[in-house]
Amino acid sequence: MVSALDKIGKKKTEDITRGIELFEYLMERAEIGPGDTVFLRQLLIDIGQQTVAEIIDNYEREASIAKLPDETEQVKISCATDVLVDQLGKKWMQYGRKLGISDSKLEGIQEKHPRNLEEQVRELLREWKKTRKAEARVDDLLKALRACSQNYTADLVEKKLQNLCMQ
Repeated sequence: MVSALDKIGKKKTEDITRGIELFEYLMERAEIGPGDTVFLRQLLIDIGQQTVAEIIDNYEREASIAKLPDETEQVKISCATDVLVDQLGKKWMQYGRKLGISDSKLEGIQEKHPRNLEEQVRELLREWKKTRKAEARVDDLLKALRACSQNYTADLVEKKLQNLCMQ
């Protein structure tokens, strides 16, 4: 099994002399980010800092409770996500910009999931939900689709949502 330290590389670990340099490097490679600490926790465990990893886990658990949209909106977002994953395709980066996601985040997503459009779209929507927190709304997803001239996809999302409401 490859450890988190091995993923960084021996040469790079020798070059890094300060903690901030490590965080900047990991953020550039899209290994860590706000709300994306899986790699960081694994790195802490690999170097014997289980206690610090547990502190991060506890903080994220407590912080995530207040940051979610209501349950009805979460169901709608999940429904919209299914359609977007199937329909968005290569226009996902343009769509991400309309949702307010920075180019560096979009590039990080692309690097994290090369040649897998479906995962890129899923990761884009996860990132959007993290930035919007409790303010995440399907209406914003629809507005961004229409702003990208993805009207057919927006219509499909609306149709699926209507079918969801009728059930």
